[in-house]
Amino acid sequence: MNFKISCQILQNYENLVIGVLAVKNIDNSGSDPEITTLLREAEKCVRETPGIEPVNSYPKIESWREAHKKFGSNPKKAAPSVQAIVRRVVKGGQLPNINKLVDLYNAISLKYVITAGGEDLDKCVGDIQLAYADGSEEFVELGATENNPPEPGEVVYKDDNGVICRKFNWREADRTKLTEETKNAVLVLEGLPPVTREEIEQALQELKELVEKYCGGEVESIILDKNNTSCGS
Repeated sequence: MNFKISCQILQNYENLVIGVLAVKNIDNSGSDPEITTLLREAEKCVRETPGIEPVNSYPKIESWREAHKKFGSNPKKAAPSVQAIVRRVVKGGQLPNINKLVDLYNAISLKYVITAGGEDLDKCVGDIQLAYADGSEEFVELGATENNPPEPGEVVYKDDNGVICRKFNWREADRTKLTEETKNAVLVLEGLPPVTREEIEQALQELKELVEKYCGGEVESIILDKNNTSCGS
């Protein structure tokens, strides 16, 4: 499997940095109270972040709102994922336990106020790329059964069988969702200024260590940007 950012994306988002974690032969089953504690601590960290409200104007979130507007998406109707979870937490809510991988990347997303996501590699077909959609790709969102294809020009992650995540990491596909049965996966952390490459590197290393601790397996990390647009195995 190769993972690539298209040249067209990097032409329009030249400072985009994506941390990629390839995880193999993991145990994602069951739950661990320590992971729940990590989530609660990350939620507390967000609530105590200076200037986090109003959420829409917080610089790390505002940059994603502007990124979505750039390809024609209205963040008032389809909020970037980091905005959605930060808003939920700031309002006093908690994130639910999904499975170990999702809970871990959600904790990192909150702690660093960055966008995160993940896919089951055994359910992906061919290579994965972050690219503009042509509008013909199939997409069935998490928990749904009907096709809801992206708009032409929408930023998406896709494989040979269709879109696996829309609007950067706004909405996951049901086909490639992470479950307790997941053995091999790819996790991504996305950064746009004011998030720096160094922050993504730090967050990625922390996520790598957490996955190794709680899920085992083999974990490899790499940073993609305009100078390094692809990785693979």
